[in-house]
Amino acid sequence: MNTIQSSQKTKRRLNITALYLLLALLAAFFFIPFWWMVATSLKTYTEVYTRQYSLIPTSLHFENYRSVFKALPFAKYLYNTFKISALVIIGTLTTSSMAAYAFARLRFKGRDVLFFLYLATLMIPRQVVLIPNFIIFRELGLLDTHWSLVLSGIFTAYGTFLLRQFFLSIPKELEEAAVIDGYGYWARFMNIIIPLSKAALTTLLIITLLSIWNEYLYALVFLQSDRNRTLTLGISLLRGDFDVKWNQVMAATVISVAPIVVVYISAQRYFVEGIALTGVKG
Repeated sequence: MNTIQSSQKTKRRLNITALYLLLALLAAFFFIPFWWMVATSLKTYTEVYTRQYSLIPTSLHFENYRSVFKALPFAKYLYNTFKISALVIIGTLTTSSMAAYAFARLRFKGRDVLFFLYLATLMIPRQVVLIPNFIIFRELGLLDTHWSLVLSGIFTAYGTFLLRQFFLSIPKELEEAAVIDGYGYWARFMNIIIPLSKAALTTLLIITLLSIWNEYLYALVFLQSDRNRTLTLGISLLRGDFDVKWNQVMAATVISVAPIVVVYISAQRYFVEGIALTGVKG
């Protein structure tokens, strides 16, 4: 009996070890491009082309980061991106949470049909509605302003769906008890639903941040003046017509990626919890 148990424990340990080795290999596979990006940002122009596959630079050249801010008004691009991202996140969390609560708790005629029609917009690529959005913002006089990116990004069917599914998992008894105390819909939404939905809201925050922070196509079409450009447009300007200083491009990319990494690491616990708790409850 002891021999069988010992054999099972040994087999279990081997399986766990093999699993960890596989996960380590996958982690290395995804991490190496980021490491190569950082290493390239610290190389000289000559070393980039002579030792382009080297993951360890011969010496560290942090002046590449300074040269990025000298070559372009990169600080302005960084500020613009922070500003647009903050406004889009606030707008998305507001509109998605309110719409999700309406679809999850309010009873009105045609609610389910309207919800499925709203979800159907997920099948329409953003590129398809680029021209109509361009015409609308042109008529409103919002071209070459940050509001064109903000207004085109704060309404999302995915965010509404994500929060609706989470709201459905919150026991109705909590709201029924609040009704006895005289709470209306708005009071229940603000005092019960929102405080219990930190994980789902954080998940939507990170997803929205990744989307708007890396937005390129809409920014390229809507923003023309240099003072309104974002990070993605600024990085593209570092590419010359005949030559590319990859060390500067990678330095700019590291600057662009760093805030996203910091936010994700800070909110990782809520992000994982939000994904795990957001079921597909109808």
